[in-house]
Amino acid sequence: VEKNEENGLLFLELNPPNPWDSEPRSPEDLAFGEVQITYLTHACMDLKLGDKRMVFDPWLIGPAFARGWWLLHEPPSDWLERLYQADLIYISHMHSDHLSYPTLKKVAGRRPDIPIYVGNTERPVFWNLKRSGVQLTNINVVPFGIWQQVDKNLRFMILMDGVHPEMDTCIIVEYKGHKILNTVDCTRPNGGRLPMKVDLMMSDFAGGASGFPMTFSGGKFTGNTLYQRNSNPNPVIPEEWKAQFIKTERKKLLNYKARLVKDLQPRIYCPFAGYFVESHPSDKYIKETNIKNDPNELNNLIKKNSDVLTWTPRPGATLDLGRMLKDPTDRKGIIEPPEGTKIYKDSWDFGPYLRILNAAVGDEIFRHSCWIKEYFTWAGFKDYNLVVRMIETDEDFSPFPGGYDYLVDFLDLSFPKERPSREHPYEEIRSRVDVIRHVVKHGLLWDDLYIGFQTRLQRDPDVLEPFPNKTPPNTTQLEVLPDVLWVERT
Repeated sequence: VEKNEENGLLFLELNPPNPWDSEPRSPEDLAFGEVQITYLTHACMDLKLGDKRMVFDPWLIGPAFARGWWLLHEPPSDWLERLYQADLIYISHMHSDHLSYPTLKKVAGRRPDIPIYVGNTERPVFWNLKRSGVQLTNINVVPFGIWQQVDKNLRFMILMDGVHPEMDTCIIVEYKGHKILNTVDCTRPNGGRLPMKVDLMMSDFAGGASGFPMTFSGGKFTGNTLYQRNSNPNPVIPEEWKAQFIKTERKKLLNYKARLVKDLQPRIYCPFAGYFVESHPSDKYIKETNIKNDPNELNNLIKKNSDVLTWTPRPGATLDLGRMLKDPTDRKGIIEPPEGTKIYKDSWDFGPYLRILNAAVGDEIFRHSCWIKEYFTWAGFKDYNLVVRMIETDEDFSPFPGGYDYLVDFLDLSFPKERPSREHPYEEIRSRVDVIRHVVKHGLLWDDLYIGFQTRLQRDPDVLEPFPNKTPPNTTQLEVLPDVLWVERT
């Protein structure tokens, strides 16, 4: 659908409907070692494609989502050298487990001009590049559904997500007619239209990328157990309900991925992009509650319904595509990391990253309460019937001494002393003071708070989809609040 010159709508039929079918190429024989895919960690893959190297979504150091996510796997010791040698990097979307500024800062120290490719999403991937201080000079924003030629043998195409087209993307890489499909975090990649029988498909699998229901309490489903026992002969037990909800949602995700693989029939499937852990001691409850999917469980589902090969790599493992396509039983088709290689991280360098967050707590701007009005006016979220109470807290989500506790009425963007008398949805958000002030000071997205598990929320009404599924008017591209209103992306 496109706009015409009179701002009307035009319905256009894509020709071809599958853009990857334009200028089709027949697969050529691959020499052993010509195409190698090495898993580094989380969503990061290093692809050797002839004499070119391409890297997906490099998050190799530091946290994601402020301080909520940390790497589960220990990256290979040569990860930085691999990034230095890359001919191009693809970054799927703006979330910090894919767009890692600490990682890119390391790369930019030697190669500020490394070519980086992103899709032309409504929310620009590098919207915060200038504020980040990372010096990157060769960022390429490319249109969707168009082959990008790297050399005579290598090309790639970026596609948008059908559920979150404003942000999420996926990619098809083709070398000598052999296709590699990476759907990354897309909920419905390319609206469900994808190439069939690619040589290698990879996707997320784990779930858990949401604050719901772990960070919610005080309501019908996530409320106070004692209150519910006294007022309801058949009470919902919050922790039991949360555990069952999480289990059900994770199972839905596994079944969806298994169906997708069955429908697309790739030669090889690789589950990845889900290896994070809530490792900071203050997030112990989240770590214990936010159970992720097991990739082996997904692989078993796939094997029940198809003959697709599955590959669940450890950091540093390499798949030789030419060997695997010729003979899947070839023992040299997958090279495991050397014996004794450290696979899982057992320590994280919290200090430097927490100090960055803590630096915002005593900032001059927070000595004056006028920052509240200035910040929410700047954010531009208004004309929406929602009242939020914001409470700054310590590590344990108790009120921070001397911290702010205030109401925001987004219908008229006012800051009342009491909740208005009209009927309205209400949300109480307790946020760790270091993270909320860091987000405010640097104009960051609230994903750091919500997806990063740095809040505790109560809402009225307490329903699974509490507010109308529409975008409020007059919002900036940052869209400060919507991410705390919805249940879960996947």
